[in-house]
Amino acid sequence: MLRKRPVHKDMADVNVYTARRLKDMADSLSGLAKAFGRAKQDTGLTPEDGIAALEAAAAAVCGTCETCGIRTGCGVGGENENYYLHYLLRAFEKKGNLDYEDMPRRFLDNCRRKADYLGQLNRNLGRATMNLAWKNRFLESRDAVMVQFREMAGILEEFSGQMEQAEDVTAHFEPALRLAFRRCRVQVENLLVLQYEDRQREIFVTARMTNGRCMTARDAAGLVGSALRGTWSPARDGKTIITRNFASFRFIEDGKYRILFGSSHVPREGETISGDSYTFKSGLPGQAILSLSDGMGSGRTASEDSGKVIELTEQLLETGFSARAALKLVNTVLLLTGTGDRPATLDLGLVDLYTGVLEMMKLGAAASFVIGSGTVEMLESGYVPAGVLNPVEPVLLSRKLWDSDRIVMVSDGVLDAMPGTGKESAFRDFLAGLPAAGPQETAEMILTFALSFEGEPRDDMTVLVGSVYGR
Repeated sequence: MLRKRPVHKDMADVNVYTARRLKDMADSLSGLAKAFGRAKQDTGLTPEDGIAALEAAAAAVCGTCETCGIRTGCGVGGENENYYLHYLLRAFEKKGNLDYEDMPRRFLDNCRRKADYLGQLNRNLGRATMNLAWKNRFLESRDAVMVQFREMAGILEEFSGQMEQAEDVTAHFEPALRLAFRRCRVQVENLLVLQYEDRQREIFVTARMTNGRCMTARDAAGLVGSALRGTWSPARDGKTIITRNFASFRFIEDGKYRILFGSSHVPREGETISGDSYTFKSGLPGQAILSLSDGMGSGRTASEDSGKVIELTEQLLETGFSARAALKLVNTVLLLTGTGDRPATLDLGLVDLYTGVLEMMKLGAAASFVIGSGTVEMLESGYVPAGVLNPVEPVLLSRKLWDSDRIVMVSDGVLDAMPGTGKESAFRDFLAGLPAAGPQETAEMILTFALSFEGEPRDDMTVLVGSVYGR
């Protein structure tokens, strides 16, 4: 009697080993971040910077002359010397240069090369200011890298926990799966069924056709659904056709909910390109994404900035990063690339299609709204654009969604168009009176309402709507 190979048990052991190795790597990265600590930035020129600038100017201009005593400070002596040194530094920081009236009386009365000395002193203080700016920029970049180390450590630790918590349920479902595949002339070599903490199941299978024909991965997902009861889909990053050669395939159990999207937008008056960027996607395992970014200003530059934010966030989420980690990493990347002078907001919504829970992550974005059965809930946060503050903590908002609930995300151009001072309240009242409609129709009705107050839009306007339905 042939002995069946316990492939799934081997895979489970590999999962445990991999999870432990990832945890070790997370601990190493966390330790590295702690070792460097957080650097303290200098807020202005120090007395040492001032003395060095005075002495360098004296060495270049005064030669052996010591008439005004400028070599040893400000030439006034006693306690007043520190006062004048502080005054000179603050005067230079405020105006960008020193004038005659900023210098000590003894210097003005006795120095025969006042213009040369003052010019040299201004140049030296300018260099010290530039060095201070570069030093602070370096420290800021170093802090951003340390934040990334901490975030990567958290991501690896989170992923290792997920791997350890995954339950191997292959033995329970293997007979039904092999029978369903065998009836359609599909030979299964290796099989692994994992069940995660949220009860989501995932199947890894190595298979080939035995009758010389082909089968699409989507048809194979239908076989899985008939065997295990439920709706399944092939992984987007996997192979799409089963042929006569063995290949590996991954199938993911669909959630209890599905989501449809709609959008409507218009650029600012006089512009052909909107500075807002957005995306929506339901192809991630068990979740759907809605994200909207508002670039500073309008036109092509703002569009490129907001598009970069959306693209980076989407790539991180598709890789498996959590929403909080993705937003914080995007923020630090923007800091390192120097786009802090053109910050972009980010509004990110993730819908868990298994539980129906919405998680909103906001970095400076306008308020979002959830239209439910007879109610409209507003989700808002403080205004902190991406790429401005380091470290930044995204605001997390969570809500349970039900059948036919609608998520509404808008850029600030839409809210700014509302009449009166309570713009969010006015917009919420309008949403409360909206009729039941699909997501695209809802988005168009909202934009039409906002334009009715503006005539021509004074800012980019974007509306993104997601409607949730139970299966």
